[in-house]
Amino acid sequence: MTLIQLRYLVAIADAELNITLAAARVHATQPGLSKQLKQLEDELGFLLFMRKGRSLEAITPAGEEVIQRARAVLAQANNIRTYAANQRRESQGQLVLATTHTQARFVLPPAIARIKQAYPQVSVHLQHAAESQALDLLSAGDADIAIISTAGDAPQAGIAVPLYRWRRLVLVQRGHPLDRANGERPKLEDLVGLPLISYESSTRPESSLQRAFAGAGLEATIALTALDADLIKTYVRTGMGVGLLAEMAVNANDVDLRAWPAPVEVRECIAWAVLPRERVLRDYALELVHVLAPQIDRRDLRRVLEGNQQADWPSPPTWETLTQTITS
Repeated sequence: MTLIQLRYLVAIADAELNITLAAARVHATQPGLSKQLKQLEDELGFLLFMRKGRSLEAITPAGEEVIQRARAVLAQANNIRTYAANQRRESQGQLVLATTHTQARFVLPPAIARIKQAYPQVSVHLQHAAESQALDLLSAGDADIAIISTAGDAPQAGIAVPLYRWRRLVLVQRGHPLDRANGERPKLEDLVGLPLISYESSTRPESSLQRAFAGAGLEATIALTALDADLIKTYVRTGMGVGLLAEMAVNANDVDLRAWPAPVEVRECIAWAVLPRERVLRDYALELVHVLAPQIDRRDLRRVLEGNQQADWPSPPTWETLTQTITS
């Protein structure tokens, strides 16, 4: 039994028993993959798959057990490789981040620039996704870190490290009825009946925006949703409605727009770096977390990841404080 055979076995399962697709994913030939599978079954003494002609039809019960254990073996083998690379102080590799458009567009550029300066041979790959999809990518092993936000409890899909706190803003065109001469912050009642433009998650009953309105006995009118904060601003500029978006997405270039902090009922959010459990990360991945969360001691972060310490993170700073630290 070899690691290659186990890798091929897992690839077949992940490709839904499509041998051709599995072979392409592991950069093998179809005959070569089939030969390795047969050798593994011969060594084990039982079938891992039920067949129909020359095609695989289903995974046998014994095959399910072997595949589960193969995943664990491959994960530990990868951890050993990663640990060895860190011990050798290797400065090359890749870093895959699953994150939202807002984080990728407005938060990560200076942080990634610092990582690239320290590790110029590391390639960084951004996987744009909604919060739940980013966590799915992390759980599937297709991302090293998921960077997401919540207005409630910490994400449970991994080890959640709080990065910073941020507010939502109410955004309108200049001259909009909410653009009052006294510059007064809009109240929740002021938004009732107005077409709101916000993130896709705002339509869910459990979203902080929906909870804010429901808690006050009011109802939000969601006219348009988008994953992209720039799109929200674009549609606000058309006069379609009132934007509700992250404060990081509004800057000095938006001179044709006016923004205020959202009503107090709309809860503050926390951005999190979610790290995989039981997986060794490269040093540059942990360095990125430190750049985004300078309030956390590096040694504490490593102890938590190694399971030698309970997570007891300090309170995260505001977005304004963090951005000053990153860019200084």
